[in-house]
Amino acid sequence: MAELLLGQVISFAGDPFVEGEAAARHESHGAVLVKDGRIADVGPAGRLRAAHPQAPVTDYGRALISAGFVDAHVHYPQTAIIASWGKRLIDWLNSYTFPEEMRFADPAYAAEIANRYFDLTLSHGTTTVCSYATIHPCSVEAFFTAAEARGLRAYAGKTCMDRNAPEGLRDTAQSAYDDSKRLLEAWHGRGRLNYVITPRFSPTSTPEQLAALGALWREHPDCLMQTHLSEQLDEIDWVQGLHPQSRDYLDTYETQGLLREGAIYGHAIHLTKREKDRLAEAGASLIHCPTSNTFIGSGLFDMGLATSLRVGLATDTGGGSSFSMLHTMAAAYEVGQLRGHALHPAQLWWLATQGSARALHAESRIGNIAPGMEADLVVIDLASTPAIEQATRRAGDIWQALFPTIMMGDDRAIRDVRIAGKPVAQSSSSQPSG
Repeated sequence: MAELLLGQVISFAGDPFVEGEAAARHESHGAVLVKDGRIADVGPAGRLRAAHPQAPVTDYGRALISAGFVDAHVHYPQTAIIASWGKRLIDWLNSYTFPEEMRFADPAYAAEIANRYFDLTLSHGTTTVCSYATIHPCSVEAFFTAAEARGLRAYAGKTCMDRNAPEGLRDTAQSAYDDSKRLLEAWHGRGRLNYVITPRFSPTSTPEQLAALGALWREHPDCLMQTHLSEQLDEIDWVQGLHPQSRDYLDTYETQGLLREGAIYGHAIHLTKREKDRLAEAGASLIHCPTSNTFIGSGLFDMGLATSLRVGLATDTGGGSSFSMLHTMAAAYEVGQLRGHALHPAQLWWLATQGSARALHAESRIGNIAPGMEADLVVIDLASTPAIEQATRRAGDIWQALFPTIMMGDDRAIRDVRIAGKPVAQSSSSQPSG
């Protein structure tokens, strides 16, 4: 049965990094018609109510109906170590990440964390994530099992490492290929699940392993490939020492068949001109991870790249310091300010929805409100705290009303979350009427 959702509605008809604020669409008294898990219609509430008089109505009042948030780069196995103190990247891996990831050899522990992770992200309005697992196949199975139970569109892959990692967290070039292929064949395209070929990064994968994963990607070109690129300067020096024959960091992937459309690179802060040109030429995606970039002291991403490349936004749990895409948007705004580029609220919201979906090559399915799209939605209370409410009350337009929630909002701002049109999370203190 169709259902009519009423409220303010935000959607996008274009890219605000190219077209500016005009790319966004705002209905102050809008409606979204949901049917069979998809968006059937969107527009002014009066028109949709007249056209669908028999549809049951859920009225969210002045709350904002948006596409659900898309978190394009996470490490769900790091859920339990989020906000750990005081390390840079390489120290972080050795002190926190690798010891925690060792625990994912236990399928029960992997399932516990996967379920906890999705409960946390849904409570923050995130309806799709693209995650790294660990080297353990059961960590991928736990993630996809938890996502499937919730009906989510989700992306993940077995993290592959055959050097510079502890015993128990290393595979081989052959086992990485074999495990990844088996998992891909079992899960990719199953319902709303998508397998992603996942070498962690060049320092922990030999050229032989990167080449094996490049071969697997050629065999399954409809998959995505994710890895890390140029996060910290000392990491880049490390890569240069390990790959002295390579022109730069990107070349360590390019020579092994891991650069083309569908490649997703996290961080990408310290890029050379050649790397920027090749990334754009290849049609690759970059993922901006502002809270982890500042938390671990990596640097400031150049958002100017969004005019020539697919750029998404991500929490980077657990190097990132929050599960919230609202908090991540706020951090992206602050990083932009430090680089002399004040991002418009429309650009921030696009990054967290359609921009991230586009980075995952899923913009025709998720990340926007338009007929035919999957009905993964978040409903935002624009007056969720006294501080936000008093700022919103003074707003002269939707962007002034939305910006305080971007900068100060948290899970209290998430009034409702819908996966394929069905409500999955509601605040007990803020129920919709209708």
